[in-house]
Amino acid sequence: MGFLAFLLLGLIAGAIAKAILPGRQGGGLLLTMLLGVVGAFLGGWIGSLLFGGGLGDFFDLRTWLLSILGAIIVLLIFGALRGRRSRV
Repeated sequence: MGFLAFLLLGLIAGAIAKAILPGRQGGGLLLTMLLGVVGAFLGGWIGSLLFGGGLGDFFDLRTWLLSILGAIIVLLIFGALRGRRSRV
């Protein structure tokens, strides 16, 4: 998968993860893409550990599910860190 395709995957996976999670996470388009790309990396790593294969082609369902799962995990971590920082 090419670099631009991976950025597009991260942007879409981050947006889907934000839509799935309840509440308001904040952040704009750039933060969504950054968290989505980090989530796609995390999802690929989790997939390689659990299933023996990470991210595949752009149009592969496994690629999308792993990327969205990773983006959800990254958004949960980001929300927990952001919430803790605002209370201090």
